Amino acid sequence: MSSTETHQVETLVVGGGIAGLATALGLARQGRAVHVIERAERFGEVGAGIQLAPNAMAVLDSLGVMDAIMQDAVLPQKKRYLDAVTGEEIATIDLGPQFVERYGYPYVVTHRADLHGALLRGCRDHELVTLETDRAVTGARNLDDGRAGVECADGMIYVADAVIGADGLRSAVRPLVVDDATVPSEYVAYRGTVPVETVSAEAAQTPTVLCWLGPQMHLIQYPLRGGKLYNNVAVFRSEWYSPDHDDWGTEAELDARFARCCTQVQQAGRYLNRDIRWPMYDREPISTWTQGAVTLIGDAAHPMLQYLAQGGAQSLDDSLALVEAMVSEPSAHAAFRRYEAQRAAHTGTVQRLARVAGELFHIDGVGRALRNAAFADHDPTDYTSLDWMFMPWAKAGPSRSYPY
Repeated sequence: MSSTETHQVETLVVGGGIAGLATALGLARQGRAVHVIERAERFGEVGAGIQLAPNAMAVLDSLGVMDAIMQDAVLPQKKRYLDAVTGEEIATIDLGPQFVERYGYPYVVTHRADLHGALLRGCRDHELVTLETDRAVTGARNLDDGRAGVECADGMIYVADAVIGADGLRSAVRPLVVDDATVPSEYVAYRGTVPVETVSAEAAQTPTVLCWLGPQMHLIQYPLRGGKLYNNVAVFRSEWYSPDHDDWGTEAELDARFARCCTQVQQAGRYLNRDIRWPMYDREPISTWTQGAVTLIGDAAHPMLQYLAQGGAQSLDDSLALVEAMVSEPSAHAAFRRYEAQRAAHTGTVQRLARVAGELFHIDGVGRALRNAAFADHDPTDYTSLDWMFMPWAKAGPSRSYPY
């Protein structure tokens, strides 16, 4: 790796998203110097709403940013699953006092930019975190002296005792660990946020996450920014998907798919930004995230489909486990092995079940009728099937039990 300029740091984080900034802030609060590089020209977060289960909130609390996030966040009192065709309720999860008592933290919905902004301010305010933008990484490798090197498109090379790849679904660091490809789901998402007063009166009442489930489609709705905005995410399977062209998941397909749905779901089409569509991909779960002084975190390690609303939460759980390992073990190599052993199997399970949840969301015919009937008598305060995923790391730890 040759270059006109080499920059040596203690710990290098590649990627300035939620996972990267949470890890940098966590390490800095433990007295570790961290340098973060981001490929974009400025730090920022795309998208709109994000759901944060108690496991995520516990991590944010440990990082000292929970109060900042709660300033504009919304605490939904229920999560309702409804049939998108008939409008009938399938099941409800009560997110009120019993839920908070069980997990120690509430279920929160917030704007991704607000979450990212709180983490970014925390990093900027800490003297042990340095931040750098406009650094497009092209690859990483382990060096003979036990350290790792990262090369950028402009020729800059970073040499670090520890390299953490937090650069997302299409990570430039991941090829050092595994040579694989993204997996297209053939589904696409359209998003949109509107002033809450523009939606139906029912939607503007008690804060609720609405999950409308229909044939090869679903719609998620909930309030944001202290209840001033309303978030809408419409997802559907394109019949015209092809890896050979980009003319799929169109507005016409969106309208056709939602035409079969009940009035409230059809009306949500007016709230969507039609200029941007988000093709949905994940990767196959892998058991190894680490090679020498390089490891992966967040979507770089385990990109998952959004159906369990755990992508961000699992990234935050990663950051907590990684920080704990790095301050406990004598070397980055040992820390990364410990971190991987604690997290890889768990996140692999979440990845796989996210796919299963998608199939359950989008089923039709007899399967749809059986799904609705199976949940008809669900107790809204029975959280036993959620503990393995929602329980904060400090309570559950690596010994958590799985219901499946």
